[in-house]
Amino acid sequence: MQKLKFYQVDAFTGRLFGGNPAAVCLPAVWPADPLMQQIATENNLSETAFVVRRGDDYEIRWFTPTVEVDLCGHATLASAFVIFNHCDFRGKEIRFHSPRSGELKVRQEGKKLFLDFPADEIFPVDPASVTSLGIGRAPLELYRGKTDYMAVLGSEEEVRAILPDFPAVGKLDARGLIVTAPGDNVDFVSRFFGPQSGVDEDPVTGSAHTTLIPYWAARLGNPALTALQVSKRIGTIDCYNKPPRVIIGGEARLYAMGEMFLPE
Repeated sequence: MQKLKFYQVDAFTGRLFGGNPAAVCLPAVWPADPLMQQIATENNLSETAFVVRRGDDYEIRWFTPTVEVDLCGHATLASAFVIFNHCDFRGKEIRFHSPRSGELKVRQEGKKLFLDFPADEIFPVDPASVTSLGIGRAPLELYRGKTDYMAVLGSEEEVRAILPDFPAVGKLDARGLIVTAPGDNVDFVSRFFGPQSGVDEDPVTGSAHTTLIPYWAARLGNPALTALQVSKRIGTIDCYNKPPRVIIGGEARLYAMGEMFLPE
């Protein structure tokens, strides 16, 4: 029986039981893909990250309970938190390499970690061309990015009030659906629904902010923004638009660490 060290971290929050929990696994070499998916399914968190050191850098992959995904912000933030605090890492910036999303950097500034991710490119979609978004109301604007739809509503209250029809959301030809609006006390708020990826509602979605940040920076005329993801767990995100990249910042807290016991 082989052992695999793992950590569980709450990302995009300064307190335990907030933000978005992610598992971080640190194998010496890559496990087989089916085993990584089985581990992610067993963990039953929105994301499990697998990180393998390569010289001074790290390779990273992410799995939901049902699929491998192209990009995940909160699990990358959680992975960086573990490396900075539990892996004897001496630098101020970590370079991750993703086979699906290229080079991703994370720097540490005090208690906060800042992800340097590629910005998404979005295109307007006629809302009438989509049979149902599953959110019970028509958006003011609808866009499609690389992996997600983004629906723009009029107010934070509307975003908070959504009672999603998850089967309808799951029929969208996308990873998931971002819903966003201006915030009452922040620049913008959002929620993210991804039943087609095995996550009905993701508490705080870093990758969705690669879509949100360029949109809101252009709309508000400000490259520096503050955001809330208004799920039940709530997540706070510092946002900076630096085309063709975006900077996504937040805190993290360690919840658990231990060993998995896996078959040979």
